[in-house]
Amino acid sequence: MEQEENKMKAEIIQPDIGKLSHELTYHKYLLNNDKIRSFLQKLSIPEYLAMHIIKESELTDDIYAGRTYLKDIADKMQRTVRQTSKMVKALQERGFVSWSHDGDGSEGTYVTITESGKKMLEEEEAALKKYYGKVITSYGRENFIQLLQLMKQLETVISTEFEEMEADAIEEYGTDE
Repeated sequence: MEQEENKMKAEIIQPDIGKLSHELTYHKYLLNNDKIRSFLQKLSIPEYLAMHIIKESELTDDIYAGRTYLKDIADKMQRTVRQTSKMVKALQERGFVSWSHDGDGSEGTYVTITESGKKMLEEEEAALKKYYGKVITSYGRENFIQLLQLMKQLETVISTEFEEMEADAIEEYGTDE
């Protein structure tokens, strides 16, 4: 009996899941479209986020003396170290960051912001503050905070479900190698 009830619930929910999945994908697309890129003058969105992570780490992390390790950036951005390395190299070539390593490099490589990078990041942040200041005012500060909290909760659920699906696939098809 319980199995039949679950099957009926799943059949009722399936059409909604399709519509909701589409809506989430559509709105994620709209939020990620090129409009925000027009406010950033010198950085792509991933570069801006990486620079912000480095800046915040330098301001708040006493342990590493202003160093932000490449792996930490990759983890926070949910990117591979290889992708992050490529992005940091581009930032280094433009003079925005300095990239170095501990010892022989086996202990990790780290990034610090240069003076040029700090100046550029301040300019980019000012442009975003001007834009999002208007958005937050129009939408309402409390609504915006609630939306961000809900988005964080959703991201946690999405990440957990994705990890479980990966684990199930590995279990079903063998190792991930």
